[in-house]
Order: sequence, then structure tokens, then C-alpha cells
Amino acid sequence: MREVINISLPSPMVKTIKKAVKDGNYISTSEFFRDLFRVWQATQLVNELEASRDEIRTGKGKKLKSLRDLR
Repeated sequence: MREVINISLPSPMVKTIKKAVKDGNYISTSEFFRDLFRVWQATQLVNELEASRDEIRTGKGKKLKSLRDLR
């Protein structure tokens, strides 16, 4: 199920987004924001992985004996 989220943006941002859609980079304004969200999610995942790697490098990582230890 989809939900509607309304946001308020400054005019220069709106113009940039509308131009990206008009130029064919995105099918719609909604697709622009869905893509932006996917990029944000991927960045969050990379940041979490880097933090985990840092923990392992510094010896603070937790050694798992099985997948149950993830809980």
C-alpha cells in the first residue's frame, strides 16, 4: 500500500527536480524521491558495515557461534 507524504521545498529545489523529470532522468517527481530514498538507504547500510568493520578491527566485534547469536 502506498501513502502520500507532502513536503515543502524552496523554489530552486523544485525547479531542479522538475527539470530532472522533464529531461527524462526520472519518470515522475515521486520516482525522483523514491530513487533518492534508495540511495539514502544504501548509504546507511554502507555506514553500518563500516562501523562493524571498525569494531572488528579494534577488537570490539562480537564473534558469533551461530546465526542465533544475531538476536
